[in-house]
Amino acid sequence: MNFMESSTATRSIVDALTRAIVDHRLQPGTKLAEQKLADHFGVSRTLVRQALFQLSQNRLIRLEPARGAFVAAPAVDEARQVFAVRRMLEAAMTREFVRTVTPSKIKALKEHVALEKSAVAGADVSGRTELLGDFHVRMAELMGNTVLAQILGELISRCALITLMYQSATAAEHSNEEHADIVKALAARDEERAVRLMTEHLEHVEANLTFDRKVPTNDISLALS
Repeated sequence: MNFMESSTATRSIVDALTRAIVDHRLQPGTKLAEQKLADHFGVSRTLVRQALFQLSQNRLIRLEPARGAFVAAPAVDEARQVFAVRRMLEAAMTREFVRTVTPSKIKALKEHVALEKSAVAGADVSGRTELLGDFHVRMAELMGNTVLAQILGELISRCALITLMYQSATAAEHSNEEHADIVKALAARDEERAVRLMTEHLEHVEANLTFDRKVPTNDISLALS
């Protein structure tokens, strides 16, 4: 296998495991056995190790000496810090979006919200999880700010773990409705209302989390099957 093939294989493993974590198919604390992953993907343990290292850099997993790799289980303090960072970042992003808003950007967001609504109505758990998170990344992309989009993507990936650990009930429908209201405020160029709605939306997501919930477990063979 040449360098390009190795890089592609590693990327495929990273993408598959990231999606399994974000889609809540891999639970916090799940052990990621190198040999089991190598057998599943049909690659060497060396490539698996490279993929696990990349995931640890994104804090989606933790590497423990002599014990191996585990899906990250963020602490309550970290959970609150991630949402606090998102509120600060996304308030500024929303202000900037209003100042550069165009009909085509609003059209793109409305189309995204429609996809969310369809996923929620169809009880597509993994689809709605991805779409609801991607709404925020999409805003950054439409602004042409790839750095912000990447940062938000990482934060939202970490939020997916936090949501899995602590969410008391699915608030997907409410999130979709709040996204629709945010788009209306953006379209009206109502900066203060848009910022307030975005901040309240993130506060609602955090408020729906129960931080004393017992963390479930899962098996990697089921998550990747």
